[in-house]
Amino acid sequence: MAETPSALPTTSGPLKTFTVGETHYTLLGTAHVSAESAEDVRKLIDSGVFDAVAIELCDARHHSMSNPDAMGEQDLFQVFKEGKAGMVAASLALGAFQQRIADQSGIQPGAEMRAAVEEASRRQLPLLLVDRDVGVTLKRIYSNVPWWQRFSLFSGLIGSVLSRQDISKEDIEKLKEGDMLEATFSEFAAESEALYTPLIRERDRYMALRLAEEAPPGRYQHVLVVIGAGHLKGTGEHLEAPLPADPKVERESLEATPPPSKLWKAMPWLITALVLTGFAIGFSRNTDLGWQLVLEWFLINGILSGGATIIALAHPVTVVATFFAAPLTSLNPTIGAGFVAAGVELYMRKPKVRDFSSLRHDVTQLKGWWQNRVSRTLLVFILATLGSAVGTWVAGFRIAGALFGG
Repeated sequence: MAETPSALPTTSGPLKTFTVGETHYTLLGTAHVSAESAEDVRKLIDSGVFDAVAIELCDARHHSMSNPDAMGEQDLFQVFKEGKAGMVAASLALGAFQQRIADQSGIQPGAEMRAAVEEASRRQLPLLLVDRDVGVTLKRIYSNVPWWQRFSLFSGLIGSVLSRQDISKEDIEKLKEGDMLEATFSEFAAESEALYTPLIRERDRYMALRLAEEAPPGRYQHVLVVIGAGHLKGTGEHLEAPLPADPKVERESLEATPPPSKLWKAMPWLITALVLTGFAIGFSRNTDLGWQLVLEWFLINGILSGGATIIALAHPVTVVATFFAAPLTSLNPTIGAGFVAAGVELYMRKPKVRDFSSLRHDVTQLKGWWQNRVSRTLLVFILATLGSAVGTWVAGFRIAGALFGG
């Protein structure tokens, strides 16, 4: 028989217990950068009440916490090839913001999660990872937010890296108040339901479903669930309500990422067809006009994409290679200028062991993104891609103006 909530030690953070059948789920709301939250976790596990521990981590973040050099194990070339560079850069930006707070407070990010992992291992308790993969969450945020709002989302990530505002210990501890943390997220989301839903509301539901899968009523007597305070209310409400008999089906639906629309997938091919048609019309009217359009296409694409890699302080060979590659890749949707630029940069400046080991700390400062070879290669990829995209539209309108502008 599981012990009642009154038998639990007193904690500084909010604590709620929900009973489903014969299983008690005790949810501890924590601040992700807090010595008190970590101590709460240790006290609760040391109480001997619990026979399982669930934490707000996914497999990827648990692996990263267990192996801080996990980034160094990735094949960067494969990251670019699979189109994951944007997700990696966004994850680094989010991690940089959390690390900056940790540097100010003297507490490592996720101290309470690390404490839960260590104490569960020491007491040989099952450790349940119940959060959704961070990459899936970022993709669902990106898909859920209208395209015209994505720039503000990107700029918000950049702002979190650039901001140097100090955060006091008292302010960090206030984040344990669930309503305030939810309000903080709402403010970050600029009162956008499209952002709040995948960032908070979906994950509340997801974690409840994962608990129903990993710790269904009857498997354990008393489960400690360590989650951020902002998820305490929502996850608890889902545990109180009847959950589906087969939670896996709904859980998998929350892991799915909507495929791009057919129009969006066809857009690069349509642009290529329009540009080539423009060249053909130009040559049919006048050979000199045709060559003029080709030259302008080449120069505009090459200068904007190659120039963007200069901003990233790319190797001179990378700059030259991107200049010549961008006009061609813009007419070939199967390969991008960013992929070529990143590949050349990796060849010319292969990241060293120290770049991977210092990556987490380097990206907490703006200059560190340029000094570290890993993050600089990501910048080369992103800026070359953006430069090529801008070049394609500018050159495209230039061709249209030359042909139909009168």
